[in-house]
Amino acid sequence: MENVIEIHGLTKKFGNFTAVDNISFNVRKGEIFGFLGANGAGKTTAMRILCGLSVPTSGGGTVAGYDIVREPEKIKRHIGYMSQKFSLYSDLKVWENIRLFGGIYGLSDKQIASRTEDILSGLGMEDVRNSFVSSLPLGWKQKLSFSIAMIHDPRIVFLDEPTGGVDPETRRRFWELIYEATSKGVTVFVTTHYMDEAEYCDRVSIMVDGRIEALDSPAELKRMYGASGMDAVFRMLAGRARREE
Repeated sequence: MENVIEIHGLTKKFGNFTAVDNISFNVRKGEIFGFLGANGAGKTTAMRILCGLSVPTSGGGTVAGYDIVREPEKIKRHIGYMSQKFSLYSDLKVWENIRLFGGIYGLSDKQIASRTEDILSGLGMEDVRNSFVSSLPLGWKQKLSFSIAMIHDPRIVFLDEPTGGVDPETRRRFWELIYEATSKGVTVFVTTHYMDEAEYCDRVSIMVDGRIEALDSPAELKRMYGASGMDAVFRMLAGRARREE
């Protein structure tokens, strides 16, 4: 299958501290790829490089077909991103948030108008288009943020702990949006601290002290480590960490 992310020997140092230590991996088109690690393992630093927000000390690779060293601005235009804080502006109305991010992603006024209606109707939010985002329930904010991250039809969407602090039922509904996106060929690169969500991924990597300690399907990782669930696998590997958070 086509790889939409290819990383080779990626390293990031801050002075004498090596945050990301010579990692290599690929991510396939339409895959849900879980990128796990305890706080301080290096996953956030690695994700910033993949999103074109930081430059590696050494190593390289491509994201959405663009070089992470030479073409970070092109990467930014061809990916979607959603963080735990949902990336929305609370003091703007629902439609204003959609229009703002559509403009940031370079869509024309006509495209923004069309996709605004598509998003509102698809989420059943036509009646709250003029509501301030701050007034929306948490689950609605989450779905809206994900839809906005997809407004420009990115090949890859990066989700940085998108379900943190959300109840189990809302998390389940959010994962339905993820499955819908991947069914259309979108690649989802997700970090999470919920190990039940790791079970939903096609493949999972687990970082420890800046290195990828394990990478495979959840079923294979559980088999390899003789574990009944991903929580046990994660605890086993994270317990090998030697540096502090």
